[in-house]
Amino acid sequence: QVQLVESGGGLVQAGGSLRLSCAASGSTGNIDAFGWYRQAPEEQRELIAGISSDGRPNYADSVKGRFIISRDNSKNTVYLQMNSLKPEDTAVYSCNAVYYSGSYYIDFWGQGTQVTVAS
Repeated sequence: QVQLVESGGGLVQAGGSLRLSCAASGSTGNIDAFGWYRQAPEEQRELIAGISSDGRPNYADSVKGRFIISRDNSKNTVYLQMNSLKPEDTAVYSCNAVYYSGSYYIDFWGQGTQVTVAS
């Protein structure tokens, strides 16, 4: 089992920055990858950034060049640095961990944190 706790959300003006953190606990040694998802009201949840076990990032086009995902394996924490924020970035942001049991993968989720970007 893996527990994920996000922090760092809040209200920010357009053009500003926020950094989200996601601290993992439990069976963290079996985490293969992390991802950050977001869901705006009446929208589907979308994957915006992911990072592999060896630190390779990938981004959705909507955030590429503005957001940076990173992980600190010594702290079992993944971060999402969000720069040049836009009102359309307003959403609930959730951390995801892909856990490998040795034979199959399991997704674990944090509780989510609200990010609101004011124009």
